[in-house]
Amino acid sequence: MRILVIEDDNQAAGFLVKGLREAGHAVDHAQDGDEGFAIAKAEDYDVLVVDRMLPKRDGLSIISALRAEGDRTPALILSALGAVDDRVLGLRAGGDDYLTKPYAFSELLARVEALIRRAAPEEGETVYRVGDLELDRLARTVTRAGQDIVLQPREFRLLEYLMKHAGQVVTRTMLLEGVWDYHFDPQTNVIDVHMSRLRGKIDKSFDAPLLHTVRGAGYIVRVGDR
Repeated sequence: MRILVIEDDNQAAGFLVKGLREAGHAVDHAQDGDEGFAIAKAEDYDVLVVDRMLPKRDGLSIISALRAEGDRTPALILSALGAVDDRVLGLRAGGDDYLTKPYAFSELLARVEALIRRAAPEEGETVYRVGDLELDRLARTVTRAGQDIVLQPREFRLLEYLMKHAGQVVTRTMLLEGVWDYHFDPQTNVIDVHMSRLRGKIDKSFDAPLLHTVRGAGYIVRVGDR
């Protein structure tokens, strides 16, 4: 899932971004209100995590402006202001949840994932199937022929991206941007390493491979070698 964190405290933001990425999410960070609003308008995210007190533009005005433009992306407000009136004001500004600082990261992660589940329109868009391979984006489980497959967070994101584009050739550039959040080529074999590990888990013990290399183009998840 793609998450935008709008937080001006670099130490707090670094901790938050690191934790969300370790949980398997793709995360962008904006350091002030103007930057956060511009990025939120330009890109598609599954959740916004917005600090209330920001330089240049406060968090509530960001959310209010997005709602006025029809943007319904779920937003979690972070704030040191924890009185009932403050929370009510945040929710009435268009926030979907409100978490008072200091917070436990485990609670923040649970709230973010709850917002993602709440925003999911229907089961068909949260479960991907290719042949006998099934990936549940919300439960974060993978099975093939009824057998559980345990993936590391990055492997899960990689398979999720491939299955989302099942039947289509996915290029290395698409994977670097969609799975690793790189907007440049790091000149490493990171994709090859993870692809090898993924093949070992979803194909090695089964009769028919689902993950195929398209020489000179990229990769594709599909049934058969056509």
